Amino acid sequence: MDKNKKFVITINRELGSGGRTVGRLLAKKLGVEFFDKAHVRALEEKFNLTIEEIERLKGKRERWWSDFMRVGSIGHGIVYTSYNKWADGPQEPTTENVYKAEKEILLGIAEEESCVIAGRMGFSIFKNHPNHFSVFIQAPMSYRLERVMRKQGLSEAEAKKIIKKVDKMREEYVRKFASTSRYDTRNYNLVINMDGKTEEQVVDIILKCL
Repeated sequence: MDKNKKFVITINRELGSGGRTVGRLLAKKLGVEFFDKAHVRALEEKFNLTIEEIERLKGKRERWWSDFMRVGSIGHGIVYTSYNKWADGPQEPTTENVYKAEKEILLGIAEEESCVIAGRMGFSIFKNHPNHFSVFIQAPMSYRLERVMRKQGLSEAEAKKIIKKVDKMREEYVRKFASTSRYDTRNYNLVINMDGKTEEQVVDIILKCL
């Protein structure tokens, strides 16, 4: 990946691994925007971005996302909705239209600016991007349990139930829309185990690889 050209870095991760924090810190270090599920959903809700509306905008102008950002005043400083707590039972979109809309939003963002994207099946969406680097962040179950328990104030049994549910949900989502497994390491340029490392140390590892 060439950091001197427009780039996109995708971070896929296991729940409780700290991957979202890594993505946010990495974006800050690189001086680019960070996007995750909450950001994409905020754009969808604020501007009613269905796949039909996106197709309409694309049909009107070649650089639809650039024009949309300018008219809609999106970009630096946008106020995003808060990230849903794991305990709330997060749900992935299951309809093809919702997936297509999110995919178009992400492709539009990456066309406009360099960015770091967490989740949203980025490794697959950007697999043909000319300047893309994909990372998968894992952690032992004990690490994940401790983190989810601490951050959400849950018992070990509650945390384990949520992790298993989200793991299953994310794997089914990837298999449905990408016809692969998110655990297949061939999908990534770099796979990191968080065990024994801080988020800052993992960011440094990624930067050295870049």
